[in-house]
Amino acid sequence: MTNDMRGLYPEIEPYESDHLDVGDGHSIHWERCGTKGATPAVFLHGGPGGGYSPAHRRLFDPARYDVVLFDQRGCGRSTPNASLEANTTWHLVADIERLREMVGAKKWVVFGGSWGSTLALAYAETHPERVSALIVRGIYTLTKAELDWYYQFGVSEMFPEKWERFVEPIPPAERGDMIAAYRKRLVGSDKAEQLRAAKAWSLWEGETITLLPDERLSHDFGQDDFAIAFARIENHYFTHAGWLEEDQLIRDAGQLKGIPGVIVHGRYDMPCPARTAWRLSKAWPEAEFHLIEGAGHAYNEPGILDRLIRATDRFGG
Repeated sequence: MTNDMRGLYPEIEPYESDHLDVGDGHSIHWERCGTKGATPAVFLHGGPGGGYSPAHRRLFDPARYDVVLFDQRGCGRSTPNASLEANTTWHLVADIERLREMVGAKKWVVFGGSWGSTLALAYAETHPERVSALIVRGIYTLTKAELDWYYQFGVSEMFPEKWERFVEPIPPAERGDMIAAYRKRLVGSDKAEQLRAAKAWSLWEGETITLLPDERLSHDFGQDDFAIAFARIENHYFTHAGWLEEDQLIRDAGQLKGIPGVIVHGRYDMPCPARTAWRLSKAWPEAEFHLIEGAGHAYNEPGILDRLIRATDRFGG
């Protein structure tokens, strides 16, 4: 961290937005902002199921980038909302390619944080020839160890009072597999139970992703509509380990050879253990690796944000 840490660029509006029919009954909302014809980039939001926000536009210098942001299947302004049908990592990888073809970019800068880092790695390892640079933050690869750390035992020891609220909707006999217990309720027909489970699932994340408490996140993650899509889709992906083979993204990191990139990770990131980012840095030596002291998981924590803005500045034309 420096005394002149860089912050978000000024607020900007998209110059184009629409929906794209990607098949399977899904229509994804997308927008473009910045300068048409500048360095092409795509922003991949977290969750899964989180959607993007206007603040995410501000991670890119609008004079130097032409950025596509989109809501992944089932969340944000994409339809149908909270749908789990035809909604997998590989459907999303194909959607990213459809968007690239739509805007006519031969290659683009791929930026993803948290679950977005998972998706960015899956896309880049599948289509390395389409990636001019890769910026990933809050690295998550959906291994069993990572999922257990957050949803079974690990973070539970750091936030005992919040963990107590997380397990409260689940009978003690089912707490040996919290992801499975929540899935039963999130896909069930009892709408009241579904909402209760969705809010508990969503708040567990919203209240554990920053180094210090942030009441705004508690509020945002606790909203009914957000919680339903976020919890259903995230649990759906985690139930299936992202349709990835165990440790696939680190195993196949050799596909990233020759792609310049930046890895940014908070030392005290609770959802995403720093060890995963460290392993990625070893498997992908072309990337700069920044382990940020005094930071948790959220992209807008000062030290993390500083490094992300420096990264986008580096790769902007």
